[in-house]
Amino acid sequence: MELRRPSFYSTIDLVPQLEHYVSTLPRQQARSRPSLEALRRAFEEVEAGVDSTNPTSDSGVSNSENEESPDPPGKGPVRFGWVTGVMVRCMLNIWGVILFLRLSWITSQAGILLTWVIILMSVTVTSVTALSVSAIATNGRVISGGAYFMISRSLGPEIGGPIGVVFSFANALACALNTVGFAEVVRDLKLHSGSNCTYWESKVIIIVSFSNYLVGTFLPPTPEKKAQGIFGYRSEIFLANLKPDWRGAESNFFQMFAIFFPSAIGILSGANISGDLKDPASAIPKGTLTAIFCTAVSYLVISATVASCVVRDASGNISDVLTGNSTDGCVGLACNLGWNFTECIQSQSCGYGLANNLKVLGQVSGFYYLITAGVFAASLSSALGFLVSAPKVFQCLCRDKIYPYIGFFAKGYGKNDEPLRAYLLCYIIAVAFILIAELNTIAALISNFFLCSYSLINFSCFHASITNSPGWRPSFHYYSKWTALFGAVISVVLMFLFTWWAALTTFCIIFFLFGYVNYNKPKVNWGSSVQAGTYNMALSYSVSLSGVEDHVKNFRPQCLVLTGPPNQRPALVDFVGSFTKHISLMICGDIITVSHSTRPQDATGWLIKWMNKRKVRSFYTPFTADSLRVGARNLLQASGLGKLKPNTLVLGFKANWKESSPESTEDYINTIYVLLLSNIKPPPLVFVADGVSDKGDNDQINTVFQNDQGKKTIDVYWIADDGGLTLLVPYLLTRRKRWHSCKVRVFIIIFFVLHIKLTWFLLFLLLCSLSRFVDSVAPFRLYDEQQEGVSVQGVRQSAPWKISDKEFEAFKLKVCVFYNVIHVQQVLQLAVHSGVSVSEACVCFLPLQSERKVSALYMAWLDALTCGLHCPAVLIRGNQQNVLTFYCQ
Repeated sequence: MELRRPSFYSTIDLVPQLEHYVSTLPRQQARSRPSLEALRRAFEEVEAGVDSTNPTSDSGVSNSENEESPDPPGKGPVRFGWVTGVMVRCMLNIWGVILFLRLSWITSQAGILLTWVIILMSVTVTSVTALSVSAIATNGRVISGGAYFMISRSLGPEIGGPIGVVFSFANALACALNTVGFAEVVRDLKLHSGSNCTYWESKVIIIVSFSNYLVGTFLPPTPEKKAQGIFGYRSEIFLANLKPDWRGAESNFFQMFAIFFPSAIGILSGANISGDLKDPASAIPKGTLTAIFCTAVSYLVISATVASCVVRDASGNISDVLTGNSTDGCVGLACNLGWNFTECIQSQSCGYGLANNLKVLGQVSGFYYLITAGVFAASLSSALGFLVSAPKVFQCLCRDKIYPYIGFFAKGYGKNDEPLRAYLLCYIIAVAFILIAELNTIAALISNFFLCSYSLINFSCFHASITNSPGWRPSFHYYSKWTALFGAVISVVLMFLFTWWAALTTFCIIFFLFGYVNYNKPKVNWGSSVQAGTYNMALSYSVSLSGVEDHVKNFRPQCLVLTGPPNQRPALVDFVGSFTKHISLMICGDIITVSHSTRPQDATGWLIKWMNKRKVRSFYTPFTADSLRVGARNLLQASGLGKLKPNTLVLGFKANWKESSPESTEDYINTIYVLLLSNIKPPPLVFVADGVSDKGDNDQINTVFQNDQGKKTIDVYWIADDGGLTLLVPYLLTRRKRWHSCKVRVFIIIFFVLHIKLTWFLLFLLLCSLSRFVDSVAPFRLYDEQQEGVSVQGVRQSAPWKISDKEFEAFKLKVCVFYNVIHVQQVLQLAVHSGVSVSEACVCFLPLQSERKVSALYMAWLDALTCGLHCPAVLIRGNQQNVLTFYCQ
């Protein structure tokens, strides 16, 4: 097949192919699309007259011999239509044991009117959920996993993981519910007749059972049936059963609702097999809504008809028939129908009637055992359906690797990838709850778990709609985000109205599982609506923030950190991250000069993963420039968004300045001078950190800033007033957990008279500092007096980094002043043995000349200034604008 599409501009473009987009499906490998580079080369070949007969081989598109061969005719998978694939499956799971064994009892308790309210409310919840399911299921292909798959791919693993656990557990409970209902019928059969029944195709038996029941309501009742309270259609029975008759301490509307609601849990049966449907976009909405409508009508009809034919209380004793017309002393509606059930009513020992007999439907029907067969068919088909779906959902959850220690159950066996291990787990859970042997208790628990699932499904649809993500484009359009929100809210409300302690327990479990996933952050990316919502919120807040004027009380140091590749300067990254995490913006800038522009293509993604693994909240921005100075200037102006722009530049101290080329050192110093003295608005603030040591040789090197600092101090030397940044940064450090116990000590310049011994000691330290300074600048000095026969001006032009004798002498005084200011406090401690805690960090004002000096001289000055401190030193220079205030306004 020819894959090329001739064009006036190009003869190598490929026609659109679905295989190029298959990578969005799980566990699918897409065919590669030709890259722009391959298209460019092929175009050049065409221009040069070279015939490119098979462009796909160079473009990266796999050849036909490497492609998967299509399935041979007649061997494709079986695809279901909307009737057999969705409607019948949903109806079989909706028609369960509640219909045959509890509907008549619920009607006797709540009355016809409230029973219809319960049915219609359940239909409302399931219909709204069905609309949301239809929208989510038609927004993309849904594989096995049902509600878990839809929620997790829509809301992400944080919500999908907990609901996967809950939904799997709920399906296992549903299996137990139907099994207990089946056991009740078997028990009654053995007690009364000891016979065995067989069953045929489930859907046929259920339809025959319904027909048998409806025919039986029109048959004239025999005396035996009248003794059991069955009198056929009577208006007085219908009117008497309209109102509720609550019996028992815990009988109320919501308790009956909780017991009935499991009859509505089968609406996801069609969506669970959407991958096996011919047209899911049409089959799921049509089949699910049709199933809800048909089953709702059947529930309404059966509840109304049975309550029109059967009184609430009957003895079952044929001798209780009234003789004559006298009803004196007779209690109950049956008195007007010729029967006296007064004795059992008063003693509350009636064994028959709508309120006492759970097998009323079978007794009303024409042939009792057809109803029994219907119970068998409904319970067994539903139990087997849930027994299969629960392991499938759990297998999908295990394969996503969201939670630890459950991967054992992800393994599949055979050509159908059957989760045999998960089957065993589901069986154990079902058996454990079958031991409860109380249908009403299990039904209430199931209602709680499925309502939770329905709530999250509706919320998924609502959240995906409001985020306006381009990826949200379901082919089913008959839904509303507001009805989805209503479905989510009403489901939560019903959970608490049904069984409040079970609802609290469910939400506690979900919050715990949510917290674990949110903390662990699994490495999955499903393009969830949460990501789209986060983008919308960030964009909205960034735009709104742009209209807010800056205020000194809200100042935050938003740092552009010139780290290069962040993993090469982990100490600098950790230091800045210590006071910007959860507080302000941090951008790791990597200025790639032209001479070192080679970098792996995946370097950006790898470095971001490195920072995430290190738990550093920072952006990473590579930038190509001719020099560090140009790159820093442009990156400072171009990075950020609106008010979220860097206002602080952070540089690491160039420790190898002596060995580096004079040009690189000059470029480094010019970066500081140009940015501080430029006309960039607002002017940047500058940090220069030094003395941070790295330990270890692995990928994640441990630094001093990752350790608990204990009860130490941060010494601040506030030598000059630059706006207060020198005080703000140490304060922000102490707000971190690792620095919380540290105290900040602030030193300012004062004049005092030193003890003579202390003076000699300071003089000794000063000589050591001057010695280090002289040794550092020696290779860069010009030595004017030694330049015989050589023009000093000519040497300065050829080597501008050379230091003249005049510049050297002028700097010696500055070195003495700043060195004494910083080191005098440590000297005082040694002299008087004050016992003050050891300094953990030293923060000092960054000296800056009014005019640019030789770079080597300035680097030697900074080197001498911070030597011998035995702790990390940070030099800070503000931009002469206030960044803190002592007076709140």
